[in-house]
Amino acid sequence: MKTLLNLIWFVFGGFVLALGYFLAGIVCCLLIVTIPWGIASFRIGAYALWPFGRTVVDRHEHTGVATGLGNIIWLLVAGIWIAIGHVATAIAMAATIVGLPLALANIKLIPVSLFPLGKRIVPSNSLLPSYSH
Repeated sequence: MKTLLNLIWFVFGGFVLALGYFLAGIVCCLLIVTIPWGIASFRIGAYALWPFGRTVVDRHEHTGVATGLGNIIWLLVAGIWIAIGHVATAIAMAATIVGLPLALANIKLIPVSLFPLGKRIVPSNSLLPSYSH
C-alpha cells in the first residue's frame, strides 16, 4: 500500500516538492556558511520524494546549542514559509477523498520543515519494539 501511495504522491506533488528542497540545498551548499541547512534540505527532499513508510525522529547524540540556534534561524528565514506551503497544499489535497492520505503526508512534513537540524529520517517499521528473547 505504501508503494502505491508513494507513486500517487510522486505524481501529484512529491516530485516538485522534492525538487524545491534539492534546489534550496544546492543554494545553501554554494553559500558555504549555510551548508548544514543545505544538508538538511537534501534530507528533507529525499523524505518529501517518498514519505510513506518513513518517519522523522530526533537525533539526540549530536544536538546542542548550535542546533537550536540553527533551527531558530531556519524557522525565521525559511521554515515558516515552507510550513505555510505544506498547509496550503494539504488543504488542496484534502478536497478529495483520494487526496486525504496525501494531505496527511503534507502535514507530516511540517515539523521537519520547521526545525530540520537534529533530525533523522528512518523507516517506520524500525520504531517497532523488538520482542525477541
